[in-house]
Amino acid sequence: MKLLLVTSVDAWTRSVATIHHYAATARANGHDLAVYGEPKPELPGLPFTTELSGVDMALFVMQVPGDLPDMPYLARLIDTVSRKKRAVVDLWGRYNDTIRLEHDFNHLEKLDGHLGWEWEEAFRAISGTLLQPTLSPLRADVGSFLFHGYDAGSVVRSWDNAAAAASAWRASGTDERPYGVMYVGSNWQRWSQVRAFLEGYAVRREKVGQACLTGWDWGERPNWAIDKGLAGIDTDPGFLEDIGVAIGQGVRFDEIVPLLSKARFAPVFHRPLFRHLGFVTNRSFETFHADSLPVLMLPRDFVEAVYGPAALALVPDGDIGAHLSDTLDRPERAWDALLQTRAHLARQHSYARRFQELAAIADGQA
Repeated sequence: MKLLLVTSVDAWTRSVATIHHYAATARANGHDLAVYGEPKPELPGLPFTTELSGVDMALFVMQVPGDLPDMPYLARLIDTVSRKKRAVVDLWGRYNDTIRLEHDFNHLEKLDGHLGWEWEEAFRAISGTLLQPTLSPLRADVGSFLFHGYDAGSVVRSWDNAAAAASAWRASGTDERPYGVMYVGSNWQRWSQVRAFLEGYAVRREKVGQACLTGWDWGERPNWAIDKGLAGIDTDPGFLEDIGVAIGQGVRFDEIVPLLSKARFAPVFHRPLFRHLGFVTNRSFETFHADSLPVLMLPRDFVEAVYGPAALALVPDGDIGAHLSDTLDRPERAWDALLQTRAHLARQHSYARRFQELAAIADGQA
């Protein structure tokens, strides 16, 4: 399969880690993949091209307006690759009616200057094949394609059994794991969930160990959010200081899994819009590469559908502090759930399987 990914890539943000997994999977399985555009020296692991002959599918990976190529690249692409060989995967729920939940929303007029109907018209102009990373799209004309995936080869430390994993996890010292909890991700529409988690954690923080938030804008509310009157990019420096939370800045995509592995626990949060839409993200799967125990702060029906029934043991049953404390006392159950979940992800959500799904979509377009 000759797959062209049409999107912007940046070492510090959005879906660049997923795209690197696509590139590695293509090399390993005899596919031809490239990102459309000129080479980026800071991303040597990604192949780039402006050659458009023989493309089986041009997949537009859409999150922000800058994911569309500038002219004349976009015009050349539209003129050269036929419409039936183009598809759009809408990773931020733009192709829906306007949705507002808490402070979250899918049409970011104050930031990107585009109304909802503009996104819809643009996507329809690109292709009749519209996809979203959810098992249940809201619109009948949208297909399901999760896009992100799990790579068993990227797991930091593999284990044959839960007892050995739990023993090593429990015995690891502060040199190896200086943190009890690590969350890596920028402060965008997640503060209400992060605060609720930290309030539960704070009751047992002496036992669990220090928490760390790594990503942009956790230390203080940014001026750009204040100037535009945007809520959802909130924080509480006094609360974070009171419970001893460490704050780190943004990190490159290839530093995320090593950072998560420096903590015993790695929570997974989905912003309110994505919870409503049932969307997966890069971190939905990437967290399972780390040598830490995921804490799935997600709806139980979603967890069972995506991760499999064993992963339900990784969902706190209301009391976050008790979940963390009980896991510290009896880690084998959580590690058994993690190992079963990794096996499920390898079967159901590998990048090789994503290529198979794309091939089936391309066959349906032909």
